[in-house]
Amino acid sequence: MMRRTLANAVLALVVVATAACSSRSEEPAATEQPTATLDLAEAEVVPGGIVVDFKDGTSKAEFDAWEAEWGVDLEFNSVESSDDGLTVAVGVDDVESALARIRQNPSVESAEPLLQFRASYTPNDPDYARQWNLKMIDMPKAWDTTKGKGVVVAVLDTGIAYEDYDDFKQVPDLKGVKFVKGYDFVNDDEHANDDHGHGTHVAGTIAQATNNAEGVAGVAFEATLMPVKVLNHFGSGTSADIVDAIRFAADKGAKVINMSLGGGGHSAAMASAVEYARKKGVTVVAAAGNAGRARVEYPAAYPGAVAVAAVGPSGTRAPYSSYGKELDIAAPGGDKRQGDQGGILQNTIDPRNPARSVYAAFQGTSMATPHVAAVAALLYASGASGPDEVEQALYAGAKRVNEQDRTDEYGHGLLNAQASLEALGAGGGAQWPSLWWALGLLAVLLLTLRKGERPGYLNMLFTPSFLVPLVLATVGVFFARSLFGGADGAAGDVVNAVSLPIPDWQKIIFGRGKVANPLFYSAIIPLVLSVFAIRFRAIRPALGGLALGFAGFLAYGAWAKAPALAYMPFTFLAMPWLVVNAIVCLFIARAMLKKETV
Repeated sequence: MMRRTLANAVLALVVVATAACSSRSEEPAATEQPTATLDLAEAEVVPGGIVVDFKDGTSKAEFDAWEAEWGVDLEFNSVESSDDGLTVAVGVDDVESALARIRQNPSVESAEPLLQFRASYTPNDPDYARQWNLKMIDMPKAWDTTKGKGVVVAVLDTGIAYEDYDDFKQVPDLKGVKFVKGYDFVNDDEHANDDHGHGTHVAGTIAQATNNAEGVAGVAFEATLMPVKVLNHFGSGTSADIVDAIRFAADKGAKVINMSLGGGGHSAAMASAVEYARKKGVTVVAAAGNAGRARVEYPAAYPGAVAVAAVGPSGTRAPYSSYGKELDIAAPGGDKRQGDQGGILQNTIDPRNPARSVYAAFQGTSMATPHVAAVAALLYASGASGPDEVEQALYAGAKRVNEQDRTDEYGHGLLNAQASLEALGAGGGAQWPSLWWALGLLAVLLLTLRKGERPGYLNMLFTPSFLVPLVLATVGVFFARSLFGGADGAAGDVVNAVSLPIPDWQKIIFGRGKVANPLFYSAIIPLVLSVFAIRFRAIRPALGGLALGFAGFLAYGAWAKAPALAYMPFTFLAMPWLVVNAIVCLFIARAMLKKETV
């Protein structure tokens, strides 16, 4: 019975889904729910699992008699299986040998490894099938994790066709995309509209409206765009405007700055601006250049910027793409030597008439850069704490070229969104600051208590009953991955989840990297458990450590501008929610640790 339950549990992981088709029409269709598709070529094999399909009518008594010879323990898969003869076995030591023996039985119609499939997000945008670039960086799987909600990406370019203003019109495939106020540094006004087409195309790669039955898809389509115009209608601009724009974006809340521009020489002021943005926790991404030579152009070559080269559909460096020792990563930029199908397709404007919308295939390191900027946004939405952690995940997840960790042509390799998200989850670097915040709050808590109310320092700080809950709430079972990192399937998911702080254990239910559930990112768990401390005083130190850990976690989350919370009507409400709940946790910890006076 136990084996049968285990077999059914494993098979329950197999996801069967169908794809829905959509077609382009003159008027946009109503927004449809995302569909899921299965890629059989990428199916995962369940270790030690097999599926045997017997001829209809084969009884359990019959295949039970054959099991000893085969060395497996088969069970019907479900209540339907007694009719169709479908059986499964798990824990098979030598799958191939067992299958070879089983297939010789004339009652067996088929015998094969047990496969596990995962649903992948597939948008209904009619021309999504032409976006080879999104498939190259593994976006269908990455979208299952995050879509960039709550992260502001500043696009320093020719502007964006983001509004209807005077003679300017918003392009159709940006309707529904979120924007924050930007600035036009070329004309010195607040309307950073595109009169060239380059900036709108770049913005589309980052956050084109997706699953709207219109045109094409974007990488981080739930991110928020900040239009910042630094290039005129000829596509050129000054270093002074770009310097001001970098500082403007960093000061106005951008987490990522995209600069698909270059060609000028070294500017001390611009290098200082890039450094300024990075110190403010902003990831700056820039194009390596289109000169096709072994020299990365500025601003990509500045320390602190992520320099991006371009590859074509084949995955090899595009002939126009510059490269060199400053290069960090490569991404799809297009190669149109074989026609438009090799370019990067997005919605933009006709430069001859900014009010007219077109779908155009461009190529260049300008097109590669927004792919990286958008994946950086996905990483921030998944909990990355700053540029260092974002870059670490980008480079760790990049697909190596010729098995080399780094080359001048490809940097750390070819961008892969899904692998970078997985690398971020494996790093756990953002957890430790929560512990330091908790210890800092502990010091504040102890100092605000009167001398007679303070618990014994050594008695409290060095007892497992206090320390274990504190560590679990701030760092989690941080050693779990090193001990059980090889676990597969559901077990691996659980190991990954519990290695995180307790508030992030919600990812067992909701999935890693999705928008955080506010019930877990709150004081509710410590508050509910503190009720039991009224009667059971012995658990007070443990609840004090737990509440203090939650306070540190939430306080750090607010300070680091954590990702958006689910169910919030407005994104900005996440900050006060975290702050208020951190304060509540601190009061709970104070009550639990306060020494009772006689």
